Amino acid sequence: MKLLDIANWKRKEHFEFFSKMKSPFFGICTEVDCTKTYELAKDKNQSFFAHYLHKSMIAVNAVEEFKLRIIDDQVYSFDAIHAGATIGRKDETFGFIFVNFDEDFDRFYEELQKEIEEVNNCSGLRLNNEDLKKNLIRHSTLPWSGFTGLLHPTNLDSTESVPKITFGKFNVRDNRKYLPVSIEAHHGLMDGFHISKYLEKFQELLNQEY
Repeated sequence: MKLLDIANWKRKEHFEFFSKMKSPFFGICTEVDCTKTYELAKDKNQSFFAHYLHKSMIAVNAVEEFKLRIIDDQVYSFDAIHAGATIGRKDETFGFIFVNFDEDFDRFYEELQKEIEEVNNCSGLRLNNEDLKKNLIRHSTLPWSGFTGLLHPTNLDSTESVPKITFGKFNVRDNRKYLPVSIEAHHGLMDGFHISKYLEKFQELLNQEY
């Protein structure tokens, strides 16, 4: 973790301007072509969710602005960002998971499966110290429906700097599968340009057959 010199940071004025707002958050909803990754997951008899979550995390870690966090009014850059996510249960509740980022899919997948199993064998939100960390992305999935807009709960804390990424149910057009994606972030730390960089990298990875 590295402390940024805000006084000499190119985003100094942007950071100070948006940080004064009660709600300095912005976001977009779009979609990505997930056809190849869906086919890959089914060919391997593995979770489609696991594959696109892993590719999302590679894309996140490829964009520096997604690694920035506000801690005690200072801005830090983390070396790596990990995966936080919500996992649904059969009783229609959900629990939180935390999966360490790993470029290797098999290692990531193994830890993810252990986390999912633990959620399914307990009740409640499964809050723990991992949920207090800043070095993660908060992922959610709505596998029951697509969306064109999304609203997150918030306590209007202008220092909340963990981005939120939400996926929906893919839709099919012209024999291609499109996955809805919502990204929300602190505008003092990034702009639409940086979200576009994430989406470009994410799409590139979704097109790869690995």
